[in-house]
Amino acid sequence: MTAASVKEEGKKGARKDSVAAYMREVGQRARTASRDMARATTGAKNAALFALAKVIEEEGGAIIEANSRDLRLAQENRLEEALLDRLELSESRVAAMADGVRQVAALPDPVGEMFDLKMRPSGIQVGRMRVPLGVVGIIYESRPNVTADAAALCLKSGNACILRGGSEALQSNQAIARCIHRALRAAGLPPDAVQVVETTDRAAVGHMLAMPQFVDVVIPRGGKGLVAFVAENARVPVIKHLDGNCHVYIDAEADFEKAIAIAVNAKTQRYGTCNTMETLLVDAPIAEALLPELGRIYAGHGVELRGCERTRRILPQARPATAEDWDTEYLAPILAIKVVDGLDQAIDHITRHGSQHTDAIVTENYTKARRFLREVDSSSVMINASTRFADGYEYGLGAEIGISTDKFHARGPVGLEGLTSVKWIVLGDGNVR
Repeated sequence: MTAASVKEEGKKGARKDSVAAYMREVGQRARTASRDMARATTGAKNAALFALAKVIEEEGGAIIEANSRDLRLAQENRLEEALLDRLELSESRVAAMADGVRQVAALPDPVGEMFDLKMRPSGIQVGRMRVPLGVVGIIYESRPNVTADAAALCLKSGNACILRGGSEALQSNQAIARCIHRALRAAGLPPDAVQVVETTDRAAVGHMLAMPQFVDVVIPRGGKGLVAFVAENARVPVIKHLDGNCHVYIDAEADFEKAIAIAVNAKTQRYGTCNTMETLLVDAPIAEALLPELGRIYAGHGVELRGCERTRRILPQARPATAEDWDTEYLAPILAIKVVDGLDQAIDHITRHGSQHTDAIVTENYTKARRFLREVDSSSVMINASTRFADGYEYGLGAEIGISTDKFHARGPVGLEGLTSVKWIVLGDGNVR
């Protein structure tokens, strides 16, 4: 090894040690702040959230300017269109960010809620109480609005959080972090309750995943590669979903007007989201009547179609679908279409190829609808509604921290309750055993 290479290895080692020390300091601060947040009153938390919404609006211009710097660099680095869409902050998106924070403030505070209280023969009352998780680590890509959403949800649920956004959104996230710290100080809460990791060094993620003494749970939001990496390497619990391969099944007994509206909205309302439909399943008896009209509408939206053999006999413009297409989350104007023989085949396809995120049936048959609800094992299952409704705002949760396809500890859109745990409580009056 040359002297130069020894020197370079020394630099790398120093950087590693530096990142490790930085993340330990962030973790320690978060743990200390979490104790203050656990005892913060609802009034103080709401004051911080209302202050944050106001500061975001006041600093909207600065946030958009920081975001424009991120966008320019991302375009130079040829970031994918779907990621550029997630990265961009417009005036309307900044306004929506502030509105989302206010919605969280308006939600009931889950912390301290006591439920399932039952009197036992011994005279004690036994029940459960909702409590904060402690320190929540969130690792995400592209979307800077997650910084505000995550902070709001963690604060309202009495948690401290460590936010590690993608390097492509560094300027945007730091601008939003400054707003959060202003709001926390104004409400008398510790600024360390929300820390946005300042280094873009990827080693920071590894250190966060290996700090169970400081971090109680990690939530990854991003591409399949990121989520898989976190799930495989974390030494702390993880709330995750790998992808959103969502389906709409149009049954032979569907209302055509509803079916067309749902199938078009589920695919074209927005392409780069995890609840966008990626595969359309159509019952064979109605395929020839329904698919030509859908093909015409999708063509108007510039959607590329990929179909099975029966689909291509009706829509010859569709490309042949490969085995990979049925398992793909496109996040793009591409749609896979398959003609199926009834409900059983549709459910079987979803079971084999779905990601347990969101799946919908369009039918006027009550019995089939109920079977679909029972037998499709996804975090959200819908009747006669677009998959795009699988969202924290639409479910009345306010901003969501993510959508979990796990079965523990939370499933579906994760809002305030998903960021709490429960403990058993016993109420007595001098009772002894």
